[in-house]
Amino acid sequence: MTATAPGPAAGPARRPRAPDPSRAVADRPVDGSAANAVAHASDLGARIAAVIIAVAWHLTISLPAVLGVGPGMAAPPVVAVGWLVTAAIGVWAAVRLLHGGLPPARRLAAVLLLVDAAVVAAAGERYLFTSANWVWGGLVWFFLLVLWRRPVWWLLALLGAHAAIALGAVLASGADLTRYAMSVYGTSSLPVAVFVGAAAIAALALDRARTAAAVLAVEAEREAAERARRDRRDRLVRAGGAAEEVLAALAAGDADPADPEVRRRCVLAAARLRRLIAESDDVPDPLLHELRAAADLAERNGLPIELVVVGTPPELPVEVRRRLADPLTAALADARGHARLTVVAGPDEVVVSLVTPDHDGADATGPPVVDGNGPVEHVHDRDGEIRWTQTWWRRT
Repeated sequence: MTATAPGPAAGPARRPRAPDPSRAVADRPVDGSAANAVAHASDLGARIAAVIIAVAWHLTISLPAVLGVGPGMAAPPVVAVGWLVTAAIGVWAAVRLLHGGLPPARRLAAVLLLVDAAVVAAAGERYLFTSANWVWGGLVWFFLLVLWRRPVWWLLALLGAHAAIALGAVLASGADLTRYAMSVYGTSSLPVAVFVGAAAIAALALDRARTAAAVLAVEAEREAAERARRDRRDRLVRAGGAAEEVLAALAAGDADPADPEVRRRCVLAAARLRRLIAESDDVPDPLLHELRAAADLAERNGLPIELVVVGTPPELPVEVRRRLADPLTAALADARGHARLTVVAGPDEVVVSLVTPDHDGADATGPPVVDGNGPVEHVHDRDGEIRWTQTWWRRT
């Protein structure tokens, strides 16, 4: 048996159809695994909750306080402008978060700190611990929005700056430090808990989803292995039955070893057993390995055979490889004189053809046939000079 380098192969009157490289399968876009989808859904729920809290606080608590500012406030317009700037930042950040993006954290955080300092200064000593100084409890929720999915120390640093600004105002006015400490704790603890909790829940959901996906994958592999084992056992029984039938006939004297038909049956049974064994080998090109196994057996039985390979076959399921190789194996068992086995492969198409001289006698594969049912087509024909068998697989 000779194997030629990939290149154009001379063929019979009816040439096998070669794959078209221009029809290669395009890479499909990957949207992410199911585990990532679960984590994204969990994170999206937390984003919605954070946006709702920030907007509700800004509209139902901070806005009435700004509108009801009384006399004694240092600069009421500054307080109102700060509220509007914060509202604009909140809307922008909310739109980004709800559409799967993240706002520019550093720039927005810097603007919010400027608003914080301006409003605290504009509120004055009299309104320092009142709702009119709305940045005490309302601004921290906007910190959450602009720092979403960032490291938690970013939020802690921003809250520290927020507390330092308030501490400066408290020290300047001589206010009660105990009240200041309680206010800082009360306004910061819940946002930190929401921020950390959302990240933890998303990470936990991702881990659980990955674990479930791994368990399902192992179960699917186990079921596939069990199904493959049953299929292989059934094929071995069928192939072994054919060999057993021939051997029993020879042992009983009912078959003559010199009879060409008996010899053909022996060769066919041996070729099927050989291909069945090769089917489970771990090799880079399983289809070529199985075809070479059949060709080696034919050559050992005295048939000169030439194997020509053009291209590299893609990974194919066992059933597809079997339907590509079985008709060629049967045709090789009936071949006389010499044979030419050609494999033409591309990313989404594989054509296997066998050409042998025609001779008297019935075809091993039956009468001339064209079988287009299923994922593999099988064509067999003879014209008095050659016998031509072809199997063809195309990705759908």
